[in-house]
Amino acid sequence: MSISLYAASVPVFKQMLGSLNDILAKAEAHATAKNIDPLVLLQSRLFPDMFALSKQVQIASDFAKGVSARLANVEVPAYEDTEQTFAELQARVAKTLAFVSSIEPSLFEGGETREIVLRPGTPKEKKFTGQAYLLSYGLPQFFFHVTTTYDILRSNGVELGKKDYMGAV
Repeated sequence: MSISLYAASVPVFKQMLGSLNDILAKAEAHATAKNIDPLVLLQSRLFPDMFALSKQVQIASDFAKGVSARLANVEVPAYEDTEQTFAELQARVAKTLAFVSSIEPSLFEGGETREIVLRPGTPKEKKFTGQAYLLSYGLPQFFFHVTTTYDILRSNGVELGKKDYMGAV
């Protein structure tokens, strides 16, 4: 049995973006209830050399839209990384969710063998087939940043569990 690139990507991104949005809402409610300045959570990181929570959300969003667009052979929308509040991050996640949801499944057909080139013409250039790009690069990167967002919030006392991470299945 085979699975399409669309089925292996878009529904996964939609599920996890939904959970990311809910996690951010819980974090904001936690900050309000505990009288914590939201910036404390938004700028939190697991270790000094890691990105802060807000950047983790931005990168997760970038992977969801970028992977989907490249596999469907459509233009990757550019987002400014200017979000500074939970509401702004949630708006970015919602915008990403809307974009990913708008891509027609038929556009993914043949994407398994489509060449995906990242950072073309630079020393960091990487070439993948669409399938390898999704399975060995795009999804792992996306999950890393969603998981790190969860971990930052959990380590700061936001009451989250596996159900929150998984979202609506």
